[in-house]
Formats: sequence, C-alpha cells, structure tokens
Amino acid sequence: MRTVIVLSLLLLNLHQVISAPKGVTASLKAKWSMTPFLLETSEFVGEDGNEKFWQFVDTVKELTVYKQGESVRSYYNLIIKKAGQFLTDLQINLLKFALALRSYSPAVHASQQIASDEPPPEACPAFVSVHGQHSCSTKDIKKLLKAAAGRPKPYLYKNDHTYPGVNKTNVPVVILYAEIGTKKFTSFHKVLSEKAQEGKLIYVLRHFVADPKPQKMLLSGYGVELAIKSTEYKAVDDTEVKDSKTGINTEDDDNDEVQGFFFGTLKKSHPELQEQLTDLRKHLLESTNDMAPLKVWEMQDLSFQAAARIMSMPKFDALKLMRDLSQNFPSKARSLTRVAVKQEMRKEIEENQKHLSETIGVHPGDGELFINGLHIDLDIHNPFSILDILRGEARVLEGLHNLGIKGEHQGKLLRLPVNAVEDSYALDIRHPAIMWINDIENDPMYRNWPTGVQELLRATFPGVIRQIRRNFFNLVLFLDPLQEESVELVKLAELFYKHKIPLRIGFVFVVNTKDEIDGFSDAGVGFYRLLNYIADEYDLSQALMSMVSLYNKVDVGETLSVDTLSAYLKRKFPKANAERILGVESDYDDKRKDGALFYKKSGLGALPLALFNGVPLSPDEMDPEELETIILQRIMDTTTTFQRAVFMGQLSEGSDVVDYLMEQANVVPRINPLILSTDRKYLDFTAMPVVNDWEDTTMFSFLDARDKTVVVAKRMKYFTNSDEDGMSPVTIWIVGDLERVSGRKLLLNALKHVKASPGVRVGVIDNPSGKPSEDNTVLYRAIWASFLTQKNKATVEFVQKLLKEESSQLLQQGTKMKELLMQGMDVDAFEKKFNTLEVDFIRSQQLFCRDVLKLGPGERAVISNGRILGPFEEQEEFTVGDFHLLEKITLSGSAEKVKAKVKQMGMKPKHASDLVMKVDALLTAAPKGEVRRDVHFIKDSYSLLHLSPRENEVFYDVVAIVDPLTREAQKMSSLLIVLSQVVNVRLQVFMNCRAKLSEMPLKSFYRFVLESDVAFLANDTVSPGPVARFMDLPESPLLTLNMITPESWMVQAVRSPHDLDNIHLQEVSGVVTAEYELEHLLLEGHCFDLSTGQPPRGLQFTLGMSRDPLMYDTIVMANLGYFQLKANPGAWILRLRKGRSEDIYQVLTHDGTDSPADAGDVIVVLNSFHSKIIKVRVQKKAEKINEDLLSETSESKGIWDSIARRSYSSPGSRLQYYAVRSSLAKNMCFCSITGGGSKKDDGEKKKEDVLNIFSVASGHLYERFLRIMMLSVLRHTKTPVKFWFLKNYLSPSFKETISYMAESYGFQYELVQYKWPRWLHQQTEKQRIIWGYKILFLDVLFPLAVDKIIFVDADQIVRADLKELKDLDLEGAPYGYTPFCDSRREMEGYRFWKTGYWASHLGHRKYHISALYVVDLKKFRKIAAGDRLRGQYQALSQDPNSLSNLDQDLPNNMIHQVAIKSLPQEWLWCETWCDDTSKFTAKTIDLCNNPKTKEPKLIAAARIVPEWVEYDNEIKQLLRRVQKQGDTAKEKQTPSSSQHEKADNLRDEL
Repeated sequence: MRTVIVLSLLLLNLHQVISAPKGVTASLKAKWSMTPFLLETSEFVGEDGNEKFWQFVDTVKELTVYKQGESVRSYYNLIIKKAGQFLTDLQINLLKFALALRSYSPAVHASQQIASDEPPPEACPAFVSVHGQHSCSTKDIKKLLKAAAGRPKPYLYKNDHTYPGVNKTNVPVVILYAEIGTKKFTSFHKVLSEKAQEGKLIYVLRHFVADPKPQKMLLSGYGVELAIKSTEYKAVDDTEVKDSKTGINTEDDDNDEVQGFFFGTLKKSHPELQEQLTDLRKHLLESTNDMAPLKVWEMQDLSFQAAARIMSMPKFDALKLMRDLSQNFPSKARSLTRVAVKQEMRKEIEENQKHLSETIGVHPGDGELFINGLHIDLDIHNPFSILDILRGEARVLEGLHNLGIKGEHQGKLLRLPVNAVEDSYALDIRHPAIMWINDIENDPMYRNWPTGVQELLRATFPGVIRQIRRNFFNLVLFLDPLQEESVELVKLAELFYKHKIPLRIGFVFVVNTKDEIDGFSDAGVGFYRLLNYIADEYDLSQALMSMVSLYNKVDVGETLSVDTLSAYLKRKFPKANAERILGVESDYDDKRKDGALFYKKSGLGALPLALFNGVPLSPDEMDPEELETIILQRIMDTTTTFQRAVFMGQLSEGSDVVDYLMEQANVVPRINPLILSTDRKYLDFTAMPVVNDWEDTTMFSFLDARDKTVVVAKRMKYFTNSDEDGMSPVTIWIVGDLERVSGRKLLLNALKHVKASPGVRVGVIDNPSGKPSEDNTVLYRAIWASFLTQKNKATVEFVQKLLKEESSQLLQQGTKMKELLMQGMDVDAFEKKFNTLEVDFIRSQQLFCRDVLKLGPGERAVISNGRILGPFEEQEEFTVGDFHLLEKITLSGSAEKVKAKVKQMGMKPKHASDLVMKVDALLTAAPKGEVRRDVHFIKDSYSLLHLSPRENEVFYDVVAIVDPLTREAQKMSSLLIVLSQVVNVRLQVFMNCRAKLSEMPLKSFYRFVLESDVAFLANDTVSPGPVARFMDLPESPLLTLNMITPESWMVQAVRSPHDLDNIHLQEVSGVVTAEYELEHLLLEGHCFDLSTGQPPRGLQFTLGMSRDPLMYDTIVMANLGYFQLKANPGAWILRLRKGRSEDIYQVLTHDGTDSPADAGDVIVVLNSFHSKIIKVRVQKKAEKINEDLLSETSESKGIWDSIARRSYSSPGSRLQYYAVRSSLAKNMCFCSITGGGSKKDDGEKKKEDVLNIFSVASGHLYERFLRIMMLSVLRHTKTPVKFWFLKNYLSPSFKETISYMAESYGFQYELVQYKWPRWLHQQTEKQRIIWGYKILFLDVLFPLAVDKIIFVDADQIVRADLKELKDLDLEGAPYGYTPFCDSRREMEGYRFWKTGYWASHLGHRKYHISALYVVDLKKFRKIAAGDRLRGQYQALSQDPNSLSNLDQDLPNNMIHQVAIKSLPQEWLWCETWCDDTSKFTAKTIDLCNNPKTKEPKLIAAARIVPEWVEYDNEIKQLLRRVQKQGDTAKEKQTPSSSQHEKADNLRDEL
C-alpha cells in the first residue's frame, strides 16, 4: 500500500507533459539481398558432413509450398523441426543462434554470386550447367551430357556440395543452380541424383534464388559506441536538419531499476498508470542523468563499487546489471559512488588476483574469457567465430555426455593434454649395428673443445656452429656399398669429419646376409670385411679414409667391384692375407647380418638413407648436393632446441646427450609411415542407437554409420591380456578375411603381440571376400563359438592353433573342426554353438566394413582405439613390431591419460576398457585447438558470480574474468547473457577490479548487437532485425557514434539526416537513426618474394570475377608484406596487375586460397563473416631479375586505368567513364565531368596537369568547411583538379551531394578507403583514428600513377594556385610541410615545441604543422617512408601518452629518418600563431583552434576570412537546388504502390 501512496504523490507532482522519447538507434544491413532461412539451415546441417546435407535436402525438397499458407513464424518453426531430425537439441539451439546471426548467409550468397558469373539464362527459376552449357529443363540433360566430354570440366570449390554417388572421375560434371525446397529443384534433383547413383555423372548443387527479395538483412555481432566528445572547442554545424519522425519501442528498458523503482514490476501491477509511470521514469532519469563530473576521490573506488552492486543481485539479474552499468556508465557513475564495499570482498578479490597473475598471467583490470578452458581473445574473436567454437565443442561435449561422462569428470577429460601428432618421428640410434666413425666426447682430435652444456648459451655470431665436446648432433647413414649413390655420401661424411664439424657420424652397411657367401664373389660383403679388418688393425677414422680412397678408384656411373677391392688390399696392406680377410672363413665377418636386420626392423624406406638425431631425412633431401646445406641447417635448428633445454634445466652437465635425445616423445622403435602419418581417420562411438542387434542384417543396414559402429563395439568379443588392474587401455580390432593367408597372418601377429604386452585386447571382424555363407566363414565361426563358450586362455591357444597354415590345410582336406579342439576346452558346448551359429551377424559385419570402414570385400584393416589403419595392399605386411609401435603411439596420444581418469570412476574392467577406447577415439579425433587452461579461484564467496547449469544436459564451462567498468565488460556482459540463452552453461564471472582509479574508467555508452534467436513480431512476421538502441541518454553531452565491427568488415553510413559525429540530444526531437551498410568483406594477405624472402614493395594485385577481372586493386606494403582487397561473398580471382607487376613477377605458390597451391590463377572464396587471410609467394621472372618495381621507369601506360577506375560522377556522364576507359592508349585522358564526349586535345594533355588534392572530414561542420575549401581551391587554379576523400568517415549526405557539386564546378573526385590493418596498434578515439589515416597509409591509398598529392585540411581557405606548391622542388625530401609561425608574440606560452622533449629532439630544426603538406609519392614509396612511419607509430603508440597530435607529431618525430622540406611560411597562415601583417601575403588560411580564446570555428571563420561567407552562401544555394531536385524526383513516384508491396513482402521475409 505504501508504494501506491508514494507513487500517487510523485505522479501528482509531475506536470502532464508527454514528449516523444529521445534516443539513438543504429542498424547495419548487409549489401546483398536477404537469403532464405531454409538455405542457411542446409549450410548449417552440411557442416556435419556431406551425407547429412543430402539427407536434409531430401527431407525438405518441396518445403516451400508451405510458405504460402503459413505465417512466417510457423514456416520458420517447420524448418527448425525438419532440421531437428538431423541435429541434437544442443545443435538446434546453435542453429537458431546461427540464423539470428545470419552466420551462413555469406555462404548462400557466395553460391548466388558464382551463379551470376555463369550467367543464369533469362527467366529461369533453376538451371543446370554442364561443362559451360546451360539449360532450364530436365529434358535437355541427356543431350548436354553427350556433348560434354569435349569441353573442359568446370572448376569445383572446396565447399561445393557433391552428391555422394559412385566415385568416378571420367564422367561429366553437372552443376545444378537451384533453390532447395522449390518444385523446380525437386524435378532436377530427382533426375540428377538417380544418374549420379548410376555413376553417369557427378552432381554438384549450388544455391541460387531466381528472384531474390529486395529487402536487405539486418546483421548483428558488432558493437556501437556513443563516445562523449570534448566540447572545449565548439565544432557543431548550425544548419537545420529535417527530421524523420521515428517511433521506437521502449518496453525492453523497463527492467532496470531507476532510483530504487522497478518500473517493469510496477507497470504489471498498476496497468492503469502506464502513461504516468513512463513519465515518472523519464523524470527520475533526467534528474539522475546528471553528468556533472565526479571528484577524483569519488572515482577511486568505482570499479569495486560496481562489483559490490552486481554481487548483491540475484544470479541472472546480476549479469543484466553488469551490462547496464558498463554500457550506460556515464549516467550511472554518480549512483555508484554511494555503494559501500565490504572488506571481505576486497580481500578475496586481491587474493584471487594474486593467484591468477601467478597461474595464468592475468592482471587486475584485464578481461579474459574461457570456454571449456579454451582462451577466447575478444580482440580476435567475434560472435561468428565463437559460434564455430561452440559448434566444435558441442561434438566433444555431446560425445562425452552420450558416453555417460557427467559433471566434474567432463572437465577433467576435456583438459587432458592430447599429444599433438608429431610430424617428425625419430628412431633410436643407440643400436650395436651402427658403426660410429668418430665420437666427439672421447676422440683425441676434439680434446681442446669445451665440454659444458652451458656453452650453448654463450653468445656467438649468427651462423656460427658452436664446437662443444658433446654428441649433440648425430648422423647415421644406411648404405648399400654397391649402390652408386653411396660413393658421394661417403665422401660427404669424410668432408664433415675433416672440417671438424661437431657431428658424430655412424654407418649401417646393409649387405648380403647369406652364411656361405664369400668376399671374392660379393663385393658388398668383401667391402664390409675389409672395413672391419682396417678398423681392427688401425682405427675407425683410418677405415673412413680407406672407404673414401677406395671409392675414388671407382669411375663415375660404375659400382664397386671385387677386383678393385683385391687390388686395393694388395697395394695398401701387402702383408695381409686376402683369404683370411675376404674368404668364407673370414675372421672379420661378425655382426655382418646386424646391419641388414636393423634396417629391416626399422621399417625405413629405400636406401640410401640418413637419420639426423634419429629423424629420417626425406628422399629428396638425400641428394648429395643438397645434403650438406640441409645437415648444417638442421644443426642450427637443433641448437635452439638444445639451448631451450639447457635454459629450462632439462639438460644438465651430468646428462648424457644421446640418452636425453632418445627419451623424447617422438622416438619410436620403428618407422611405419602408415602408423605415423599425420592424416588420421577415427570411428565415432558416441551415438545412442535404438537397437543393438546385428543378427538382423536388414535392420542393421538401415542404421547410419555412427549407429553401426556402436552396435559393433557393443557386440565385440576380445582376446585379453589385462593390466594388473584388469583394464586394457588399448583395444585393437583386426579386420580381414580369415579364409585367406593374409587375413590369418594379420590376426596371428596381433595375438603374438597380445601375449607379449599386457594392457592390450584384440577383437576380430570378418570381412569375407564373397557373400558370407557357411563355407567361407568356417574359421571365423569357430573363433566366435570359442569366444562364446570357452575361457579366455583356452580360446587364445585354440585360435592360435587354428590360424596356423597346417590347420587350414587339414580343414580343407576334410578334417572336422572338433578334431582340432585342444585339451581343457568344453567340447560339447563348443560343438553345440559352432553347429548352430548363423551367418547373418557376419553379413552385418561385412556391411560395417563396406559402409563405415570403406573397405572392399576381403580387404584388411587394423583399428586401434577407433583409429582406422587401412585398407592394406595385398602384399603389405603388418608385423608384430608394427603392433608394438601402434600400441606405443596409441598410449602416448591420450589412451594412458584417459585410462588414469576412467580408473577414478570405479567401473567394471570390461566397461572401463570400452570407455577408454571410446573416449580416446573422441578426444584424439577432435581437431587440436590451443591448450585448455584450468582456471580456478582460491575463494569464491564474494567475488564470483555463479550460474549453475541445468541438470542432466550437456553443459559448457564458461569462466569470465572481467572488471565491470571496462570496454571488455561492455562487450562481454552482452555476450555472456546471449551465451547463457543459447547453451546450457556453468558460468563463473570473477570481478577483476582495479583499485585507485584516477580518471573515469569509461567515457562512452555502448550496445553490443546480438540476439540468441530470430525474433518475431506479434503478428508472426519476422521483426525487422537486430538494432542498437540507446534510450534514456542524458541530453547535455555531445556524442559521436562509432561502429565497432569484426576485423574484416568495412561498413559505411548510408542513411541519416543527423550529424553522427556530433549528436546533441538537446537539439533533437525524437530519435536519431543511423543506418549503416556492410559495404565490403576484406580479403587480407601477406606476400613475399621467394628468392629474397622480402615483401615485394609496390607490387599490385587486382581482384575480380571471371567476367570482370579488375574490380578492386591494392598495393603490397613492406610491413609484413601486407595487402588488403575489398570484396564480398563469392568466388574471386586474384591476379598480379597488368603492367609492371605482371611483367616482372609471377605467382609461385599460395595458401589459404581455394585453388591448388601451384595453380596460376589464385581463386579465393569468401563465404563467411570471418576474416580471410591468404599467403602469396611470388618470384621475379628470370629475365627481369634486375628490374625494380619502383624504379624511375615505372611510368607505365596501363596504370592510368586506376585513376578512372571508379570516378564517381553524375549519372549523365556514365559514358564519359567508359570513354576514359577506352582512351587509355593515349596515356591518359581526363574528361571534364560536365560535357559530352572527350575532345582530342584534352586527351593529349600531359598527366602532370592534374592537381591531386587529398582531404579528410568527419561531421557536418567539417564537411561544410570541406566544401568551402574545395571551392577556394577551384577558384584559384586553371589546372584540372581531382579531389581524393577518405570515404570511411564521410556522412551519407556528403556522399549524396558531392556528384552534383562535381558536375557544377567541373572537377573530378574519388573516394578512397582503407581498413586499419589488424596488426597495427588500434586507436579507440575517432579523432585519433582520422589523424592516423592522414599520415599512415599515404603509400597505399592512391594508385601508383599518382605521383604528387597535396593534403589540405578541411578548415582551410586557399588564396593561391596550388599548382605552385605542386611544382615546388622538394630537394629530395619525400614531403614538404609548413613550419609553425613564430610571429604572434602573445602566444609564446602555448608553443609547446619550444621546450622540453620537442626542443631537444628537433635540435635546430623547426616543428611543422600538418594542416597542409605536399607528398612526392614516388620518392615516398621508393624510400619506404610509409613503412618507416608505420614502424615508428607502432613503437610509440603503445604508450597512450605519446603522439598526442598523432598526424603532426609522427612526421616531426621522424624528421631525422624521413626528411621534411620546410615550405615557405606564406603557404600557411593561421591567426593563432601568426601576426596580422603576414596575413596579406598568405597563400592559405587555416582556422587553427586558439587555446587562449577557445573561439568556436564558425564564428572565427566569418571574422577572419571575409570571402568565407560568400563561399558558404554559394554552396548553400547549390545544396538547396539539389534538395529540390531530389524532392521532385520523389514526388513523381506514385505513393500508392508501396502499400501493395508491403503486403506481399510479409510472406517473403524468409
């Protein structure tokens, strides 16, 4: 009752004024049309595999008929329901999230783009393309197929959807462009899928919507910031803005509390007071939105106060409060100062912070997010990549959940470090068969070298090999003395030895192993015996020398012969008895077989071979020419590994280096490429099939691959040899046909291995060569019968006997199975079982082999903990040694660690072994991401927000560490709220507060646009889409709007009557709406020259489609070889630009692209909102090796195309644009934008005759100044002018009107844009970003053909011909600036460059002003000035206090490295620094800010420059005329038609 009274009193006091709510909304549209949800869903389902995609397509093939009768919402629900047949509940939630994000829209639109490049036949709802020929009807397919073979096959992309038919390569490829779900699609699909199953064609489907809806989609996944601007200098335009009245819904803001009132609750309980409550809320807000600055002592504790306030709320509300506090901080700050902070909370936060900084290096104020222990860096990740992570994690989480692993165990298993697959395995080189020629640790020749391992850490010149008396580097050569390749390798070994390279060299000689052989008949054996004799009589080094001199006697192309050997022996050792050395009874023959045996056991490939520290070199590295450099390179590389080991204390003075090397994880007993290959396939054991019966083959055949796998695993029987705890961490399945020798041998080897190795169990799957029958499954049924009736020990012995060849022969000769039984077996039980076993279950096994393992009948394979090895070649052997290696690899991967965790769960041994196998397969098959961190907190009562997951469901473990008043919190709070709506989370949020704040922690309002599901309106139509809404903003501050988008997005404002750079709500009625468009997705890359390893500065790339190859172009920077190109979803072709780039260079290889790495055309498919980064390697053409891209001769003709590229002009002069394009032969033609075709004499004007003027502006006031600056330039020159504007920050109204201005005044212009590269330190304040663009990208913003550019500040008025400045000699400097004036004496105290840092840094040089400068781009590029400026910027900008006037401080700071030519003082006059007498000679006047008077710019302009007002009025008149034209054009469109469209569009929103 009390509240009602208080309320009514408050309501009485309010004046009855109801005004429209004020606020700001921002939205972002895609450039392309809306893509149907059904197609996006198909892409989502397709991520789970091609098979799923086609099953889904079959299910929804005529779904669009429901679109007519249903409301949009129920059609959407129908799509979700259909997808639900293929997805789990968790995946359905992720699908809804993906649809809300429109995450798969680029993939759908990319197909549409590829279709438009075909191009589609007229009026065709769907069409096929058969090797380049098109048809709209199924009837023509036969005819097209016949003729297809003669034409080249179409290019298929990596992510194309190919129908899973018969895999043939020599059949035609048919691409269907159609919209899934339509009638036309179904008729094509039926014909094509049948033909694909028969193997007559390859059928590829690409999405194509014949008439896309005109509406654009609203995107989400970005942030919008309203930053509070400093109003020290008034810079707001006073022009009136016509306002479009926009209502806005405010319901969603009622939930937060205002001064203790919860208005959402109040409105529910007092519906009759709706209006008054709204007013009360507004009144209270306005009284709290007091933006008076806080005192420093009030700010100190804000971060802790916010945390205390958040922690006092109930769970989910606390997150919402955190969002509210961080995103509306400027208006909430005052209320936080009154919150008291508990001492316990402070203490706990500090303890946790200390622990966090020690364990994971997170410091107070840092914001970090971990999902299942994976670190999500919010600077790199965006909602699209987080969705991918959630999706990837879902597979593992659901797998573990289905295997019955819940709660704490889930996290433990997830965090197991699964050893990444090694890419280089090593063989143990501590083997007696290796004959070491030298030993660095003990040989006298290395006596003087130091022995300490610490020597490795001593500094040396780069490239010097340290001589230390330890066997750090070991080379083992496997040679057959008779091969001619051996000759060069022995000589190389001797070279290393003679030059005292610290390399221990050993030989393994692989020679004939027959006993009775004699050295007089086999030169290899003779060689071996002779070598042993020399080594015994003299020493090993002498033996090496003899080998070399022996080989010197052999002519090139010949091999070693017995005669050469005998002659050598006679000459060198005349006293020796040749018979005793070389003969059959030789004394020097011991260990001859060891080498060959070691070689055979090691599993290495063809001779000759080398091992470096045990790692085999590849055959192409064995070329003696290459080998020397490769070995030296390996020595250098390995040195760093050893240095690290010594530094970390893993290698100490006492350790034996060779032992240390051989105890590493990558050392294996034998090398088998099949087992060690990095490309691995795994079975999926995580399904939960309804049945688990394999006796009924028909039933079994309907199960999908995952279900079949689980049934087989459930019914499998094993030969076991358990560990002492009864568990078997390694499970091996043998697949083969036991009626064949090869199949029996494989199983026998496996059983031998089981016997020798506890902890392994073996199961058998029969894969008969023919259709399974009683006859061809005898052995397998006998094994199975003994499994079912006998004890393990008896079974093993019986099966081993059964597999011996003599048993098979006996059975074939008619012996009965019971005669082969052994003692101790239960004969009756066995006989009964054996005689009644059906073969149906073997048929099911054969199906499993065919469908899941992809084996042909009778083929063999081995499966180890779910990893499939095979099919084996017919002759391929899998020995006991291989089984031993396979076990080692499986255990070291993750099986051992999984076993330890499973053991803690306390299960029966058989279940436990099954679980280890299944979990191991799941974890090792999961893609290897980064390391999972274990983030835990010491205490969690006061500083942690907990959200518990729903019981018995899959959950994500999310840990957020965040200071509630930081930019990270603004983003993270929204993200966590959406995350908890999308998936089941166990959430912990730690309040990582900073103490003793000295300034306001946040100076902006912020919204993160993200929704967890597609939203619908009350009438069941789709809501227009996600929008950033700022309501209840304080009206006093001046705000500027910033879009904070994912890295690779280029967005621009397309519609807003208001000045988005200066939003002042006091002067606005209603809502300020800002509409943005995602104009481009960036393609970024790094390019290097292969021969030099350096980036090819000045190299140009172009990007386009096959029909229009030059749509965008770019220049490669020297920093990181970086380049960026504007693109959109679709398939693009990247080429070197015609002209010098293409003449001098060629593309060699590229990765991250969609075409094969060595293909000449680089094809890149952009099909997601993620960043796409490629690497391109180029090389100069042989004949151009000495040419330089940026040399003086680069005045190439074709390059002028780029000037005419995209000159924006009035619609009437389109022709002109093409005229420019076609007249390129005349070096260059600029056509004035006013008239008709180009006149001949214009065309032959020299290109020097263009004034290129560059300027930047943001906000309506500066754009008004900019127009006046342009007018003043044009008034004072007769030279043609081309203006270049930075497009990124221009307002929509400026972009709309500039073409009219160009037409009226006859100038050209181009809008250039460049996205701030991700690797360059980011600025957060808009003004500083714009300053950065003025100076940091001069070398890449303009085409190479522009050789001089003059930058003129927007607020300047020009009074002279700028051609003078263009023609001024810069005396070799890349740019010229005007120094600051010294003449106005009373400003002396404000001249900061006269004292302190600047005075000492500049020395006798002047400090220059950046309002006007001229750049010689040729020189600028040649000396890499841009790269130097960026490098210096990168170093200085890390410190927030440096470069306070970025665009001006940077060139002045670099004055010693990049020279500045000082322009004559009259080129820039500004009242603040220059005296009045010098004004008469001024060539330009700049409206500098005056730190003394702080006079507003508009007032100053009219006062200082008399002609300014005239210019201003002239432009205002022009803009009025433009406005009139626009209005009349609008009136001509009939107003009624739009009503009809609206009704039709509601249906089409999906």
